[in-house]
Amino acid sequence: MARHSGGRGWYGKVVGAALGVTMLAVGASVYTAQADVSGAPQAGASAKPAAVKRVSPTIAHASDAGPRGVNITIDDGPDPRWTPQVLELLREEGVKATFCLTGIQAQTHPGLVKEIVADGHVLCDHSVSHDTSMDRKSEAYQSKEILDAERMITEASGGVRPLYYRAPGGAFTPHSRAVAASRGMRPLGWNVDTKDFEQPGADSIVETVQRELPNGPTILFHDAGGDRAQTVEALRRVLPWLKEQGYSFGFPVR
Repeated sequence: MARHSGGRGWYGKVVGAALGVTMLAVGASVYTAQADVSGAPQAGASAKPAAVKRVSPTIAHASDAGPRGVNITIDDGPDPRWTPQVLELLREEGVKATFCLTGIQAQTHPGLVKEIVADGHVLCDHSVSHDTSMDRKSEAYQSKEILDAERMITEASGGVRPLYYRAPGGAFTPHSRAVAASRGMRPLGWNVDTKDFEQPGADSIVETVQRELPNGPTILFHDAGGDRAQTVEALRRVLPWLKEQGYSFGFPVR
């Protein structure tokens, strides 16, 4: 999978916030960088969430909707401008999607996280701060990014846990996959990279989906990180087209 780095300057604007959140989380988080990958918190930590079932650490691409199923995945939000527009489109088309949320965005916009859940979509952990170089950082750092984001998303949702983990920019490591899987979050890849974060135009985004869909069913879009008007317009055209082609909509396999 390609490493995404373009169009991500917005995350630099929240580095200070990320550091502040992380420092606060050191004392309050249920999970720490040294958390037991079985999911049990360290002695002295606050009460842990309900037990979770370990899942496969292999990166998922397939759809639970079968050979004619597709998975719509939406990354980097939630965003107060673009996520509501994406949710409205999905409602109009009767489509369920997987939202890969960063911990910072989830904590900042908990109402949107709850709206995503209320509409029947599923949640995915996309790390705390969207550090696309985290595969080159220490295992302790990787663990903290994943586990703190899990906690932040779960709190923002009102108790609904993320079911998947997608590494920022595809920066997976064996360690990060094992940590996520130990918490019941299947590592999630993609087959169709729309490159919508580069703002290539709605026509280009649609054409990329149509051209690359034979590569596999998991399609990557974004609802944050910049102007997503092109993404919204592309989804407005892509979702009916997929139905016309006989595809159904599902979630990634677990």
